[in-house]
Amino acid sequence: MIQDADILIAGGGLNGPALALALAQTGFSVAVVDARPAPARAEVGFDGRAYALALASKRLLSVLGLWQGVAAYSQPILRIVTTDGTTATGPSPFFLAFDHAEIEEGPMGFMLEDRFLYAAFLSAMEAEPRIRLISGASVEAQEVTATGVTVTLSTGARLTGRLLVGCDGRQSGTATRAGIRRTGWGYGQTALVTAIDHERPHGGTAWQYFLPSGPLAILPLPGNRSSIVWSESDANAAAIQALPDADYLDALRPRFGDFLGGIALAGKRFTYPLSLSLAHSFVAPRVALVGDAAHGVHPIAGQGLNLGLRDVAALAEVLTLARRRGEDIGSPLVLQRYQQWRRFDSTLLAMGMDTVNRLFSNDNPVLRAGRDLGIGIVNAMPGLRRGFIRQAAGLSGDLPKLLQGKPI
Repeated sequence: MIQDADILIAGGGLNGPALALALAQTGFSVAVVDARPAPARAEVGFDGRAYALALASKRLLSVLGLWQGVAAYSQPILRIVTTDGTTATGPSPFFLAFDHAEIEEGPMGFMLEDRFLYAAFLSAMEAEPRIRLISGASVEAQEVTATGVTVTLSTGARLTGRLLVGCDGRQSGTATRAGIRRTGWGYGQTALVTAIDHERPHGGTAWQYFLPSGPLAILPLPGNRSSIVWSESDANAAAIQALPDADYLDALRPRFGDFLGGIALAGKRFTYPLSLSLAHSFVAPRVALVGDAAHGVHPIAGQGLNLGLRDVAALAEVLTLARRRGEDIGSPLVLQRYQQWRRFDSTLLAMGMDTVNRLFSNDNPVLRAGRDLGIGIVNAMPGLRRGFIRQAAGLSGDLPKLLQGKPI
């Protein structure tokens, strides 16, 4: 079989381009199929998507040669404060505070808007001769043989490769066509997302309020500006989203508080339904899944993209080492190494976030007392707290080389 590329990637969000660049650096040829027109996401203006990049994810971007170009648009996360509050009483007296000064590696992470990160990925892919970006087309069919995989695009074109990687989200067509089933459920919650201007500086602090209707995250952006991810029941979220801007802010203020002074909208308003979606397998014959195609999680800890980049780093390392040993990169033995590396970790974290959301998204007085006690205990134990900080920074577990800031 004549190969159009060593590896075909379905999906051009962020994980797809990251994987393509990581693989190209080690000599693979890659074709990325992106259903959306490439320049659209790089347009100016807040589009509701901003990511809390863990320190380990920043290291990956540095190795890929992207961080220098986006650093000026990022906001270091120096402190994370979590509290169990209600709309009636405000923040609980029990809180959990993580400070970057408790570890030696620097900021725990960085906030960065999608438009800047995607533009950097787009520029890097265009400059890399080993990457072919096919925009405005989607993968409609796939056929696996003993030696490779062929995909048919919506344009009618056909591409062949040795491996197909699905980076095509929670409704992954790649997974469905490969016969990979999924487990998941909706939370009955919708995330209201926007950017807020505020009078006082945030000091690089990210806040997470656990409210009965769902968590409210206040995430620092450059300047006196923050991104909010505000979870409400589906019905409440629909009603709030339908309000005029002034009334929307009136609904937000009691939840947001006044610790940052007056607030005003700094961007358009968006909503996203919240759900959990876990693939039963991360691999199939000549197929691997990455990011939301493998594990779509609740945004409660801002770990969605970080989990995807951990997949990227692990898969790139597994494939590169396999090729150096002369192995078939699409063989079941090679792909199983990737699954063993990533499936347990990502599933454990996904279910942990699911449990935390269910535990905190209520106003049961017994559960509240237990939650507050637990928060107070963790906050009073420096060793345990540092363990949580390292987890938030993406520094725990068996890290692939890219997440350590090292080339493969």
